[in-house]
Amino acid sequence: MKRRTFLKSGASLAAGATLAAPAIAQDRIEWAMPSSFPKPAPGVGTNATRFAELVEILSGGRIVITVYGAGELVPPFAVEDAVQAGNVPIGHSTPYYAASKTAAAHWFTGVPFGLTANEHYAWLRWGGGQALWDEIYATRNLKPFYSGNSGTQAGGWFKSRIGGLSDLQGLNMRIAGLGGEMMRKLGVNAVLLPATEIFQALQSGAIDAAEWVGPLLDQAFGLQRLTNLCYTPAYAEPAAALEIVVNTEVFAALPDDLKAVIEAAALQCAMETLGQFDYMNVGAMASLRDAGVEFLEFPAEVVAAMKSAWAEVLEEQRAASADVARVLESYEAYQAGAVAYANAFAGRYLAAR
Repeated sequence: MKRRTFLKSGASLAAGATLAAPAIAQDRIEWAMPSSFPKPAPGVGTNATRFAELVEILSGGRIVITVYGAGELVPPFAVEDAVQAGNVPIGHSTPYYAASKTAAAHWFTGVPFGLTANEHYAWLRWGGGQALWDEIYATRNLKPFYSGNSGTQAGGWFKSRIGGLSDLQGLNMRIAGLGGEMMRKLGVNAVLLPATEIFQALQSGAIDAAEWVGPLLDQAFGLQRLTNLCYTPAYAEPAAALEIVVNTEVFAALPDDLKAVIEAAALQCAMETLGQFDYMNVGAMASLRDAGVEFLEFPAEVVAAMKSAWAEVLEEQRAASADVARVLESYEAYQAGAVAYANAFAGRYLAAR
C-alpha cells in the first residue's frame, strides 16, 4: 500500500474522505486528528496539540497534523471509531472511552485500586502491557500509543458531605471507567458525560457529584464555583492514561523513520504531561484552598466498601471477557510486586516526609 495523504479540511472529511481515497503524490502528509477533549484544556487538550507540534518538528515538516477539539469533527466518545473506520487517520483520546468495544481497554487507562501512573507506564513498557494493547487493538484496525497520564485524580466534587455509605444512596454522579461500576454497587447512579457537559450537569442539578481529574483541570472547568467540597484521592482512578491511535493501514504505509517519529512524539508528550500535572496541580490546589475549597477524605467505611465492591467488579469483568482475563494475568502479576516495592520504598518515604 502506498503512503496516503489526508486533507486537513473538516469539510473534506465530512464529504467522505476515507482510506479508499486516492493517494496524493506529495512529500508532506497532512492529517486531521480529532480529540476527545477541548483543545485549550490543560493537560488533556494540550497533550494533543503538543503531540502535533512535536510530530511536525521531528519529521522536518513531513507530517503536519491539525488537531480538532472535542465535538469539532467527531463526538468525544467516537474518536477511536472514526480512526477504525478510516474516516480520519489518527485520533487522541483515552482508551476507556471505547471500553464498550473491548472491556480490556480499561486496563490501558487505569482501574480502581490499580497501578499508579509510573507503575502503569512500567507495565506497558516492560511488563507486556503494550504488546497486549497492540494485539487487542489490532483487531479493530488501530495502533495505540501511550501519550500521557494525569496521575492520581480527585475522588470527586460533591454538593453534600459524605459522612458514610448512606450518603451515597441514590446519588447521581459523573464518573468514568470501571470506577462507575464500582460506585453503582454502593448505590450510586453513575453517569458518564464528556468533559464539556460536566459543569452544566452539576450546575443544573442533573448530577449531585462529579469526578473529573484533579485541581488543575477541575479548576479550569470551574467546578469550584458549584461546590467547595472535593474528596480525595480517587480510589477509582489512581492513574488515567491518554492515547494516540493510528489507523493500522495508515501506520503500516509510513516509512520506518516516520513510524519512529510518531512513537517518539507520543513518549515525549507522556513525560511532559505527567510533569505538567504534577507541577500545576500544586498551584491549583493552593489556589482552590485559598478560595475556600475543602479537600476531604472519604470515611474509612466508604473506602472499605469501595475496595470490596471493586473486588466484585473485577471478577465479573474477568469472567465476562477472555481479553480481560489475559490482560489481568499480566497486570496482576506486576501489581503484586509493585505494591510490595512501593510500600517498602516510596510508601515509607512519603509517610515519613
